[in-house]
Amino acid sequence: MFLAMTQRLAYRQLAADTYEQLIGIHQHLGRVLPDARLRALLEIRVSQINGCAWCLDMHLREARQLGESQQRLDCLAAWRETPFFTGAERAALAWAEAVTRIVETHVPDAVYEEVKPYFPDKQLVDPTVAIGMINLWNRLSIAFRSEPALHAGS
Repeated sequence: MFLAMTQRLAYRQLAADTYEQLIGIHQHLGRVLPDARLRALLEIRVSQINGCAWCLDMHLREARQLGESQQRLDCLAAWRETPFFTGAERAALAWAEAVTRIVETHVPDAVYEEVKPYFPDKQLVDPTVAIGMINLWNRLSIAFRSEPALHAGS
């Protein structure tokens, strides 16, 4: 069943100063997280969990531009069932899922122990902030009903 959405408000314009500050954080994270493809995978996976079409559209296009394979993108929602992801990517995806589902999981110690060898100390803080940021972007886009545009050739 298709649920037609009507944008509730244009938050980017109505709170332009806040939006610009959030963009600044997003840009900062792009500088401190050297693996842009991993960041895109995390943003996609979190957006899949939250059901944010606007963010999925944006980050899937970004991942393709970064050279991510269509097969890995197609299987991302079932990453545990495929051999397509590295140990670091698997740990990061498990961490992203646990942090996103924090009300259900409280980020279990087992997931923390799994991610620590790949992302020790500060190397875990920045991706966790990125996970928090994509959750925030998802919430803004879903709450205010941002809808992705149809792209040429789609």
